[in-house]
Amino acid sequence: MQPRTEGNQRCLSFDLEVKPKAVILQYRDFLGNAVHHFDIAASHSELRIKASSTVEVLPAREPALAQAESWSDLDALVAQGDYWEMLVPSEFAAPTRLLEELASEMKLERRANPLAMLREISQGIHQLFSYVPNSTRVDSPIDHALGERKGVCQDFAHIMIALVRKLRIPCRYVSGYLFQAKTDRSLESEGASHAWVEALVPSLGWVGFDPTNDVLAGERHIRVAIGRDYSEVPPTRGVYKGGAESELSVSVTVAIADHARLAEDLAPMTVLRRTPGLLASPSIQEDEQQQQ
Repeated sequence: MQPRTEGNQRCLSFDLEVKPKAVILQYRDFLGNAVHHFDIAASHSELRIKASSTVEVLPAREPALAQAESWSDLDALVAQGDYWEMLVPSEFAAPTRLLEELASEMKLERRANPLAMLREISQGIHQLFSYVPNSTRVDSPIDHALGERKGVCQDFAHIMIALVRKLRIPCRYVSGYLFQAKTDRSLESEGASHAWVEALVPSLGWVGFDPTNDVLAGERHIRVAIGRDYSEVPPTRGVYKGGAESELSVSVTVAIADHARLAEDLAPMTVLRRTPGLLASPSIQEDEQQQQ
């Protein structure tokens, strides 16, 4: 849950608290995501994990279609680099019959230039699907959202990734947070956690697209982790032993730092839910509440 430092974003500070106390080890995975690992061997009745970050996100200049290069430029860029992992199907972004039908409906084929095509796909998903919180599970295949034509940001990101990869454009999943002022309800997000995609565009690099809101990722989007799909970037993952029942609560807050005069405009966007369940499947319970 440690935001990345790259491009127009810098993680100025990060603090991770674990109760009971534990030695926390840190490493970076093959995509540069920060991973924190700990073990608690002693018996305990409660586990608390609190991550706090201060992040600076600078405004990014919106890429113009005039800057976009051709499909041949993209093919040459892909041939020169190591992007194959973001081109092949992955666990949650694999072709299906319903995806093929959607591709046919959207007349998915290479035309104009890569940037214009990516914008068209994002807009198409936004227009054809309804954002409905809790309409899918964290482990739902894309066919669930494709069949019902509704879902959440994770579903829309997976659908766009699968469509974009069909055009042989490297595309990856981004897990992060979305800031939304109290006076602005123009963006859809359950709580403050969010998901979108990044696609490789010649001369521009990795460009973020938010199909849930049909916008380019900007200064409101805080990038935490990237992967082929959600399966590689869940907020928490682990194994534990215990009794027959457990209770889980999750909350997320995103607010402007050091702007007391704007306090009335802040929207903490906290989501808090408590769900009793079995320890036999803790990861699904936990991910479902953090997925939205």
